[in-house]
Amino acid sequence: MKTNNLISKFTALLILSFSFTLILNAQKRTTTVFLIGDSTMCLYDESRFPQMGWGMPFQYFFDETVTIENHAKGGRSSRSFLEENRWQPVLYSLQEGDYVLIQFGHNDAQNSKDHPDRKTTPEEYKIYIGNYISETRLKGATPIIISPVTRWIFDDEGKASECHEPYLKALKEISEEQKVSLIDLDSKSRNLLDSMGKACSRYLYMYFEPGEYFRFPDGYPDNTHFTEFGARKMAELVLQGIMEQNLDLTNHIIQPHRRK
Repeated sequence: MKTNNLISKFTALLILSFSFTLILNAQKRTTTVFLIGDSTMCLYDESRFPQMGWGMPFQYFFDETVTIENHAKGGRSSRSFLEENRWQPVLYSLQEGDYVLIQFGHNDAQNSKDHPDRKTTPEEYKIYIGNYISETRLKGATPIIISPVTRWIFDDEGKASECHEPYLKALKEISEEQKVSLIDLDSKSRNLLDSMGKACSRYLYMYFEPGEYFRFPDGYPDNTHFTEFGARKMAELVLQGIMEQNLDLTNHIIQPHRRK
């Protein structure tokens, strides 16, 4: 009888210990957010300061349960990122509950000297983006598509110009067809430029007049890539989009403490 009681108590302790271990592991488990895209999102080293992709400050807006892995690479399109096998390591690492933020479009519109075979038509673009979405979902992770951020270009009336219309249209179609969350960073960033005005919004971009910044004594007219300030503002727009989509990831965004 005493032996049976001891066995029962030992079994109960094992179950309790196992349950406690599961709880601890659940508490320690982190969600990984993978970023795939181009130079407007990617990492830069100190030699490129003040140039930053919006994925750099993005990581500081989340609590300790979220890890950001930025795999974006400058000059890549939805096609070349896949063909250079940059997607495969992300796909291999994906686990259930993770997220993939997908932003291409800038480089899908044209080839360049360094990237002579990256261009996609809007129809091809939809196929490549669709591939990222379906393979992400097969791993139990959540895809989020993001439209390319606007360039610092204005029309004759002083309004920020639409720079990626065919690709934005394609993303809206994909979002509806595949029921995937879309953060329209193109429209959000244009609205930001309009609210700031042409003169002030220049400071979001690596656009320097001659003699304005010592690293570029002759000026640096870059209307595409961001300064530290611009990267942070674009990251904030992505966060805003995440909250608007009511994704679970919203619960891990660090909120400022409210004063009583």
